[in-house]
Amino acid sequence: MRIEAETVERMVAWRRDLHAHPELAFQEVRTADLVARELAACGLAVKTGLGRTGVVGTLSRGDGPTVGLRADMDALPIQEATGASYASRTPGVMHACGHDGHVAMLLGAARHLASRTDLSGTVHFIFQPAEECEGGGRAMVEDGLFRLFPCNSVYGLHNWPGLPLGTFATRVGAIMASLDTFEIAVAGFGTHAAMPERGTDTLVVASEIVLALQTIVSRRIAPTDPVVLSVTQIHGGDAYNVIPERAVIRGTVRCLDETVRKRVAELVEAIAGGTAGTHGARAEVDYRFGYPATVNTADAVGTALEAAGTVTDITARRGEVGPSMASEDFAYMLEACPGAYAWIGTDGTRKSLPLHNPGYDFNDEALPVGAAYWAALAAHSLRP
Repeated sequence: MRIEAETVERMVAWRRDLHAHPELAFQEVRTADLVARELAACGLAVKTGLGRTGVVGTLSRGDGPTVGLRADMDALPIQEATGASYASRTPGVMHACGHDGHVAMLLGAARHLASRTDLSGTVHFIFQPAEECEGGGRAMVEDGLFRLFPCNSVYGLHNWPGLPLGTFATRVGAIMASLDTFEIAVAGFGTHAAMPERGTDTLVVASEIVLALQTIVSRRIAPTDPVVLSVTQIHGGDAYNVIPERAVIRGTVRCLDETVRKRVAELVEAIAGGTAGTHGARAEVDYRFGYPATVNTADAVGTALEAAGTVTDITARRGEVGPSMASEDFAYMLEACPGAYAWIGTDGTRKSLPLHNPGYDFNDEALPVGAAYWAALAAHSLRP
């Protein structure tokens, strides 16, 4: 399976146009217009405004299975530093996660598949807004994605720096972690910095809470259950000579298992309250469950690997890749419909910079590889 040269040229043009005009979560108006226009030009039925700025294009080829293929569209609030001729024209916003490439690959697959007559069934091309921490996947599901466009299975694909170009990687079970956030407000009694005995030092309490939280991973959760707990902010005080009455701790928790996820939440609450109480202070915990883990089903992983095996430019398939502790809101779609999420390598002769780096740029050499995978997956799923 390979994508024709004319479509590859179009994908490069789409990708670079999108890169020059990035849009943040739920602001993907120009992007959605481009997607809808190109889908309609291929003869697909197009639905816009799903999940606010999401787009779904439908290719119908009679009776048969229905498969959903998803790409995310939003950019990040980062000032670009690539120096590319097609660099972002929007100050402080750039495609630093490759979603421009994701959109172009799925559009290329739609263009290729629209010309084929050997399919039997339906393909829904799902262009999702707001993957970056805003839950666009959930918004589409809640807005009736699978009620309006029922699918037997749904698939996602992400470019992955660190994997060589031509590598396809996935796994059964959790491939990406859940993402939860917490805020701990420590309340004490303010006093002069020269007389700490007359108050309750919230900064000392906050410091001890931060250290105690690290024992959750090392001593309260089994070493075989991956968890990352990171304290990323501590705020308190405005003067050199005042012990503040209030301090705030913020951070994130990432897990692969739902039972472990709930247990960590309980422990954060207990440790914060207990540590604060030891010092005569109070701790209020605001724990917010965010993206769930991205969990692949075995049958869908098998289908994805079989399809990848028919793509000429995919030279390595890894079906037991280690999971990432980063998060992905495609998880909401997988909670509603069986499917699989996979990574495609982008490291060519020069290694790609990390995702979310100001110098990151999607490797255009991966466009025909990803589009061919999407086309092969649809053809494999819709065989007569």
